[in-house]
Amino acid sequence: MDSRHDITLTFSYADERRARTVAESIRIEEGEIADDRSAVTVERDDQTVRVRVAAADLVALRAGVNTWTRFVAVAERIADRAA
Repeated sequence: MDSRHDITLTFSYADERRARTVAESIRIEEGEIADDRSAVTVERDDQTVRVRVAAADLVALRAGVNTWTRFVAVAERIADRAA
């Protein structure tokens, strides 16, 4: 994939445990979405989760951002209920 566009979404949490829960929840999807127009990486550093979406075009970038922000939102709701 030729990634001409990319964005890094940064999510900060009150504690490392919540950041870890969110990161681990979404990281399992990292290589599972078959798309030759975009790719993603998920990283966690203490209380911060970073999701980098790279895409060949702006439409794929927008779709990737929408998908991964939804994944993060679901992971956050699950983390809230588990707390």
